[in-house]
Amino acid sequence: MTGPRGFREPGARVGPVPSPPPLEPGAIPLAILVDYDGTVATTDVSDTVMAEFAVGMDWMELNARYDEGELGSRDLMAYEVSLVREAPARLYALAAEQPHDPGFASFVDRARAAQIPVEVVSDGFGFFIPAALDALGVGDLPVATARTTFGPSGGRIEFPNGHPDCLVCGTCKRARVLAHQAAGRTVVFIGDGESDRYAAGYSDLVFAKRSLIRICEQNGWAYRTWGTFADVDHWLAGAIRDWRTDPSTLPPPTPRPFFCGPEVWGPGLRNPHAAPDGLR
Repeated sequence: MTGPRGFREPGARVGPVPSPPPLEPGAIPLAILVDYDGTVATTDVSDTVMAEFAVGMDWMELNARYDEGELGSRDLMAYEVSLVREAPARLYALAAEQPHDPGFASFVDRARAAQIPVEVVSDGFGFFIPAALDALGVGDLPVATARTTFGPSGGRIEFPNGHPDCLVCGTCKRARVLAHQAAGRTVVFIGDGESDRYAAGYSDLVFAKRSLIRICEQNGWAYRTWGTFADVDHWLAGAIRDWRTDPSTLPPPTPRPFFCGPEVWGPGLRNPHAAPDGLR
């Protein structure tokens, strides 16, 4: 699949993602959170936009600092979007050209048939996600991401799904993991990179590829490797079948000690490099 067709300019503004639905009696107690850039889309769409349209190249140096944990994504993205001066229609068109995993929609269909919530959690620009999901046939999925708009003087980004006290990440993926666990569900997280660190560390089961594998190994977090959503779909089919035979095959959600956020960093932190050693 070379990219969703009929990509339209986003009409609806991204807002705070709703609370997880209550766990219905007899439903499998499982929730699935999915990264977007490099995961649903097989390229990093936010970085592709920057590489094509950013004025100036120092954003690449800042990106490297982010990858090393020296800069938070919230400050990084606020600076990045200010460098984009292109007409919005061209930005949307470029995003529409990006390839998406062809197995994602059928994976979502299987989860929904079993009453398993699926949610997209993205710490990227996010403006292209709703229309892309529409084109993939799953446009009603909840999406936790940033609100990004573009005009003649550059881009503007807001963070309706950020943490109110921790200012490191644009979207607090940790908050979404904890919300679904609080609703009584074991949380599966699927991702590929640096922006997934704070989701993977709290999730009950992690599917990792690319640099997320290194992050999990460095921190001693268990994970499964994956290549495409066909791999995860195969796992999900077996997990549903096994749970229906024996519910004990699905471990309950497991609380973990905080390693990020105001509980360990204090309120207002923007730069994870300033955090105490061992808590980055």
